Amino acid sequence: MKSLEFAIKMELDGEKYYLEQAELRKGTVLEQVFTMLAEDEREHARLLELHAEKHEYEFTEGRAYSAFRSIFENASEFRLDEKEIPSQLDVYQHAIGFEDDAIKLYQELLAEAETEADKKLFKFLVEEEQRHKQVFQDIVEHLRKADQWVESAEFGLQEDY
Repeated sequence: MKSLEFAIKMELDGEKYYLEQAELRKGTVLEQVFTMLAEDEREHARLLELHAEKHEYEFTEGRAYSAFRSIFENASEFRLDEKEIPSQLDVYQHAIGFEDDAIKLYQELLAEAETEADKKLFKFLVEEEQRHKQVFQDIVEHLRKADQWVESAEFGLQEDY
């Protein structure tokens, strides 16, 4: 059960980190994304706690990824002050690393799982953390595309975004 305790702590640490990032980005669309990610991480901790205590629980897919997609469908809303980008990229890269660690942990727990309930829970959590990672990869891509923009389209094909 040490692994479950570690996983619960990791999820709660993730919740705390995302809430701190939401506070730093108060009044922006990123505040919403970080807040939803924090809610997802708290829900993951709750699922793990219920599982450890052998209580019944249901899986509900996190809201962060679908919310991210709808928030950023209109790319014109996604504007950031250029001087903020390097520090923001660091935050997003850190978050990707955090999600990678969570994915790795849950994949290991999935491989060690003995019961179907264990397997189902850890498979669900791997998928959830992969969606969280995708949120940050998409944000990084948006930021990098803005930074790499070529003024004249005649110099090559640009993918749509």
